[in-house]
Amino acid sequence: MEGIFFSTQMTDFHKNLHRFTLFTAACTLFLLIAGGMVTSTGSGLAVPDWPLSYGKLMPPMIGGIFYEHGHRMVATFVGFLTVILAFWFVMVEKRPWVKKLAIAALASVILQGLLGGLTVKLLLPTEVSAAHGTLAQMFFCMVSSLAMFTSPWWLAREQARDISEKNSLPSIKASIFLIVVIFLQLIFGALVRHTQSALAIPDFPLAYGQILPSLTQESLDAYHATLIRENVRLYADGSVTQNQILIALIHRFWALAVAVLVAWNSLKLWRSRSKDPRFGFLGGFLTGVVAAQIMLGASIVLTKRMPEIATAHQTLGAVLLMVSVVSFLHVWRVLRGGNRLTNDVADSVSIDNKSYVTF
Repeated sequence: MEGIFFSTQMTDFHKNLHRFTLFTAACTLFLLIAGGMVTSTGSGLAVPDWPLSYGKLMPPMIGGIFYEHGHRMVATFVGFLTVILAFWFVMVEKRPWVKKLAIAALASVILQGLLGGLTVKLLLPTEVSAAHGTLAQMFFCMVSSLAMFTSPWWLAREQARDISEKNSLPSIKASIFLIVVIFLQLIFGALVRHTQSALAIPDFPLAYGQILPSLTQESLDAYHATLIRENVRLYADGSVTQNQILIALIHRFWALAVAVLVAWNSLKLWRSRSKDPRFGFLGGFLTGVVAAQIMLGASIVLTKRMPEIATAHQTLGAVLLMVSVVSFLHVWRVLRGGNRLTNDVADSVSIDNKSYVTF
């Protein structure tokens, strides 16, 4: 029928698997917080060996050891959960592409552990440390997507929807573009953290009182004197470099692009809330997270990089990426899912042998 489309992907709903996937995603978020505190407190080498900690399974949890070894303990627990999750999906999931995503999540968590070990063995090289942090955020999105794919909303047959809903939603390309832009921002943020560039520019929103600060050697010397005078750096830290200032500037300016794209996508989602309340929630949540991120980013500078604020900023960036991915999946499910995935699934949804109807 012209003007009407249906979402027809069906399969069995495994309630316990869905709940376990949500639990794994929540634990992964806590892992991101634990890892963020390691970097924010400068505890990355508080434990100089790997995989043991000072040759022990449980060293004294004091000082930086508390953050580094605590991070390892949480990571081990999440890895254990992911092994169970992957095998569970392989055993009960009927959709091959979902199985492959679960296996990919397991592979990524193994790689993540190896990268974590390399950061210690190689004494925190920037490239490995940034890759370690970025892969963790990707893994969070993988597990969150698995939770989405096993949810009743995704699985149940949707009622016919008016074509106007399609026109009011963001396009699939726009949703993907937003994910890419946010992911790049997270890479820039990882570089800021692991090159000690967070306070290379000590003021906000300007940079040394300018929009684009000079990067001549004379200017760098003046900036260094300013950082020393304001107790941002010590003489032992050496002079601030051009690369540190450039990385901080790129992270700031790219944040503007993220904010604009999030605002546009959120508006489109919000306008579709009458068709499905989920779209309104996602649009409002995206906007709120970006607003909080801007405030946290400014607070890092104004508080001279308080560890808790820096960690909150890093963690909320991962949440922003996850919500953008979930928003894309909602848009894709409504616009394309019913036509693309019909052959992968059965003809009905069953939950504990009972019929299920979504809102």
